[in-house]
Amino acid sequence: MKWAHVQQNWSAFYEAIKEKWDAVDEADLDEIDGDQRAFVAYIAEVSGLEPAEARDEIREWLTGEIPSDVVMDPIHDNHSIALSSKYVGEGEDEFSDDARFGDDDDYPDDGDR
Repeated sequence: MKWAHVQQNWSAFYEAIKEKWDAVDEADLDEIDGDQRAFVAYIAEVSGLEPAEARDEIREWLTGEIPSDVVMDPIHDNHSIALSSKYVGEGEDEFSDDARFGDDDDYPDDGDR
């Protein structure tokens, strides 16, 4: 993942950050507010690392998976849906509900409950 993902969804990454660096404080994360330089300095401080070492740890952490809180965020989800439009037939709307997937009740007896 890229830092832009982290910055845009900062609070959704709190749990993943705490999992990696258990000495972090949520109030401090609130103050950092996605600022990469401030985050590197903070991780160096709480971990007792040199800034270059903290930067390397963060770079390694960024190679991991995007937390599910971010993936399930409506903005991210809508972006994924929009990207799926290449698989939707011409004239169809990729955001339309589809009864066979159980996400609408246009067809009451279609077994979606």
